Amino acid sequence: MPSASCDILLDDIEDIVSQGDLKPQDRHSARKHVVPKARKRNTQKYLQEENSPPSDSTIPGIQKIWLRTWGCSHNNSDGEYMAGQLAAYGYEITKAQEENKKIVLAGCVPQAQPRQDYLKGLSIIGVQQIDRVVEVVEETIKGHSVRLLGQKKDNGKRLGGARLDLPKIRKNPLIEIISINTGCLNACTYCKTKHARGNLASYPIEELVERAKQSFQEGVCEIWLTSEDTGAYGRDIGTNLPALLWKLVEVIPEGAMLRLGMTNPPYILEHLEEMAKILNHPRVYAFLHIPVQSASDTVLMEMKREYCVADFKRVVDFLKEKVPGITLATDIICGFPGETDQDFQETVKLVEEYKFPSLFINQFYPRPGTPAAKMAQVPAQVKKQRTKDLSRVFHSYSPYDHKIGERQQVLVTEESFDSKFYVAHNRFYEQVLVPKNPTFMGKMIEVDIYESGKHFMKGQPVSDAKVYTPSISKPLAKGQVSGLTEDFRKRLGTDLSSVPHTSTVRRDPASSRMALRLQKLRGDCASGVSVGLALLALLLALLVKVYN
Repeated sequence: MPSASCDILLDDIEDIVSQGDLKPQDRHSARKHVVPKARKRNTQKYLQEENSPPSDSTIPGIQKIWLRTWGCSHNNSDGEYMAGQLAAYGYEITKAQEENKKIVLAGCVPQAQPRQDYLKGLSIIGVQQIDRVVEVVEETIKGHSVRLLGQKKDNGKRLGGARLDLPKIRKNPLIEIISINTGCLNACTYCKTKHARGNLASYPIEELVERAKQSFQEGVCEIWLTSEDTGAYGRDIGTNLPALLWKLVEVIPEGAMLRLGMTNPPYILEHLEEMAKILNHPRVYAFLHIPVQSASDTVLMEMKREYCVADFKRVVDFLKEKVPGITLATDIICGFPGETDQDFQETVKLVEEYKFPSLFINQFYPRPGTPAAKMAQVPAQVKKQRTKDLSRVFHSYSPYDHKIGERQQVLVTEESFDSKFYVAHNRFYEQVLVPKNPTFMGKMIEVDIYESGKHFMKGQPVSDAKVYTPSISKPLAKGQVSGLTEDFRKRLGTDLSSVPHTSTVRRDPASSRMALRLQKLRGDCASGVSVGLALLALLLALLVKVYN
């Protein structure tokens, strides 16, 4: 009998929500132990197979796992950590090719709306419980429905989330995504993510620096800092974003780069001088994502964005002056409740004035359970037309034409979607396509720009230029597990001398790993869960279809 598999889906779409859902602050703290909920069994089938030996496919740790991630870079980071832990426990990460598999959901949507009908009977991992993904997967394989939605606390204080030193599998072995905090300080009337991630909780600077150092030891050459609002970092623990960034640049190897994540205007205003200095640092991309959402103060007030258009312009103008050539990305919501034609025209004028090279245009969608969903809505056709009109403005200008003929240094980190080029980024995190020369990957090279498009440039490598290697060690192979620390391997019950520090872990079921599994199953018996029933439950098909 082939091994069964378990599908892990991570989502941050925030599309279907309910007013009746509990908010994170209303939930109890996470339970110390998983309390599985056994599914009803077919009694006749159970009696027929009661004396049959269990199939090997019921043994946790030998199944294949398919992992799919949607949403922001924070979600991607969570997904990498979950994949790493599962691989470290012996599961094989693979692609999904069949239906009728067991499903575990994680991310903002199930955290914020666990009572939705489409989630009934499914196991759920909360956004602060990703370090317990193995437990949830194992109980799900046995046929149990498990939900871990509590918040992590230390002496009553909310923590930033799971530990940063957990094993992970990077989607791109050259790029490390580090979540510096979770949650935010805002209460935007349209946002459902706050219901899932909660209030601001930051990781200590020393933990973030250690994670960065470990990443460079594993061949990473680019770090992305992510969170719901990087600008708010540290306000809950007595520090701030510039203090963290100055510590991080101290450990970045020459030629490697740091990319900052999204920051809302209110939390960067008081740090403009320091942020300009940091963004001018040679190992930091001169790039910042600052959402404006609307250029109407009336609309911003209804959104509860806690800044006015003048504040946003002050940030943009200051950074453009102090960091020449900086790339500033922003977000726009078209058709927010109450937005008038005049309000929208103000937004159009803002885009025409600044000609943002990167602009994320979103048609407003009311998330049920949010204050904005109860407001008087703009007609759907009007929202659709405004989205089209603003998109037309965005596509009316070419941000990179004037750069043709320039010589630039670029860091090559990935392959293009069409597989025809390698993708690199210059000092301003602008996308530059270069020839697919394997010696370029993970390297800093010099190119001459000869062509430009709306979202990219093309560069020809300079023939006599030096190809610089920023990595201080060889990158991990794709799919290889990062961060198998001694502490984690001790918890696995693994002989430390038998597993290289950065190797992909594959264990024989008859080894000490099996002993640890059996010990866990015996523990389940002690807590009132029948091992026989748990193993048999895997044979009961769980027919679930997930629709995007």
